[in-house]
Amino acid sequence: MKKRLTELLCTKSFKYSREATFKLASGAMSQFYVNCKPVTLDPEGIFLVGHLMFDAIRNSDCTGVGGLTFGADPIAVATAFASYLEKRPVKAFSIRKEQKDHGVIKWVEGNMSPGEKVVILEDVVTTGGSTIKAVERARSQGLDVIQVVTLVDRQEGGVENIQKHVKKVSSIITRDDLMKWMNEYGMNR
Repeated sequence: MKKRLTELLCTKSFKYSREATFKLASGAMSQFYVNCKPVTLDPEGIFLVGHLMFDAIRNSDCTGVGGLTFGADPIAVATAFASYLEKRPVKAFSIRKEQKDHGVIKWVEGNMSPGEKVVILEDVVTTGGSTIKAVERARSQGLDVIQVVTLVDRQEGGVENIQKHVKKVSSIITRDDLMKWMNEYGMNR
């Protein structure tokens, strides 16, 4: 599954340039760009992501998975779906980027209660800033963040930054995995 997911990411989501031509959310320029949405919203991608993410949390005692909207949303839903198929259901939740100003004011949307153990999911990690924000917001709502799993680690220090807030952090695919696939199949752009 990981090999096929890597292939999908390389053909639909990953761009590489010898020059730093891609502007990141942080404002920094990079040789690498990863937009996971073409894969996390694709039927085969949903299947692969859900199962691989569930495998990464299978042995935890979490009751929910989620992260900052919008990148983590399809990943959380796919993981919850796969967990149900595996007869070990975990709930999906979403963390808002902006707190709503009406109704019940909260950061976390979903059927979660304070004290529940959760895993924060992320599509792409560069510096870890948005993942740390998700961890802090989940904790502010009383959730016990026990793990973080990223779909793609750009290997630019983000995982190490996240580990200052959550000890257990893992990645399904790394930038090295993507570059290896690109080099093996002659698909450099």
